[in-house]
Amino acid sequence: MSAYRTILVGTDGSDSSFRAVDRAAQLAAATGATLLLASAYSPMPERERASAADRLGDLAYKVQGSTPADDALRAARERAVAAGATAIEQEAVEGDAVDVLSKLARERPVDLMVIGNRGLNSLAGRILGSVPANLSHRAPCDVLIVHTTPRGK
Repeated sequence: MSAYRTILVGTDGSDSSFRAVDRAAQLAAATGATLLLASAYSPMPERERASAADRLGDLAYKVQGSTPADDALRAARERAVAAGATAIEQEAVEGDAVDVLSKLARERPVDLMVIGNRGLNSLAGRILGSVPANLSHRAPCDVLIVHTTPRGK
C-alpha cells in the first residue's frame, strides 16, 4: 500500500501550475492515489457576470461553468488523465490560494500536496511570501515543491 493515498495539487490555469499537475498526476498514477485538483478563485464582479450572462444566456452561463477556475480544472483534468491518473476529483473554492489549499488539506484525507516553485525566487515572493513558501509552512501534510519555472527565474 502506498504512503500517499490522496494527492492535492492546485492550479490557476498557468503553464507553471499545469507542470505541477503533470507531476502530481504521474505520482497518482504510479501509486494508485486519488488526485484532488483544486483551484482557488475570487468571485466574478457583478458587471463581468452580467456581461457573460448576456453573451451566453443566463442558464447557459450557469450550466457551462465557464469561470476561469472551472476552465483551469477542466484543462488540468485532461492533463491528469493523459499522465495516467484514474481517480480524479475536482474542487473550485472561493478564496486565497494558500488559504484554500491548506484548508482542503486539513478537511480531506490529503497525504501529499504538490505545488510549483513559482514565486520562490522572486523579490516580491521573498518580501511578501510566495504561495509555495507559505504552503510549506501551513500544510498539514507532506509538500512536494516541483520546479515548474526555468532555473534562475
